[in-house]
Amino acid sequence: MSVVGLRSPHTPSTLLLGGTFLAVIVVACLVGIWFTPYDPTAFAVRLRLQPPTVLHPFGTDEFGRDVLSRVLAGGHLSLATGFGAMAISLLFGVPLGLIAAFHGGILQEVIMRMVDLLISLPPVLLGLLVLAVTPPGLAKTIAAVGLVYVPIMVRLTRAVALSLLEEDFVQAARARGEGALPILWHEILPNAWPPIIVECGLRVTFAILLGSALSFLGLGPQPPASEWGLMIAEGREFLTQAPWICLAPGLSLCVLLVSVNLVGEGLREKLDPHLSGRGDA
Repeated sequence: MSVVGLRSPHTPSTLLLGGTFLAVIVVACLVGIWFTPYDPTAFAVRLRLQPPTVLHPFGTDEFGRDVLSRVLAGGHLSLATGFGAMAISLLFGVPLGLIAAFHGGILQEVIMRMVDLLISLPPVLLGLLVLAVTPPGLAKTIAAVGLVYVPIMVRLTRAVALSLLEEDFVQAARARGEGALPILWHEILPNAWPPIIVECGLRVTFAILLGSALSFLGLGPQPPASEWGLMIAEGREFLTQAPWICLAPGLSLCVLLVSVNLVGEGLREKLDPHLSGRGDA
């Protein structure tokens, strides 16, 4: 009887732990769209750079704005960047990967060479190239980050589809005379979803981080928006005088990233057959 991977019945699973933290963050960010303790954009110069107090638990910034209110009001922007980018990568990456795997030949070569070209560019540089030619904004940041992860999704989907094309149920569907679309839709795609979902769960973390990095560089939502990366960029000038301006959104971003990563790891443990049985005797 192996003891490797055994988990105490009282120990919360990675998925449960990460999901709980993520649910709390999502609820707080959604509530922050409509309700915050103070107006997140209202100036109060007499209260500028106040340290954390009972009335302002996260302190105030250089314009006297309540940092807690701004963190709550801007959280949904970071969430929208990460999950919106993954939606874009799925929308374009999965169909292209399936087509490349099923048809092969010249079409596959064209798709994969374009993918190789995009992957060769560093993610931040690719995002900068997309945003440099258009005015910055949330929608454009989501599109830019989504484009960064389309090639990764294409390669993953193609690899999974190629392995599934050799399975007996696909060969049986071909023998019945089914066309490409029914085989891809009814046979390949349902069986390809588990690894794709796992990859998305892990990549959302990088998408949120990349979106915040672009906002930090001034290529995301513009002031007076309270996106966390933008808040860190605005507060860096006062890092020694009022570190709480950067600390609050920075810690919030860290907790969000850890939570999403735990959810991704939990999904991998649940959906990967090689890992799901590790705790069995």
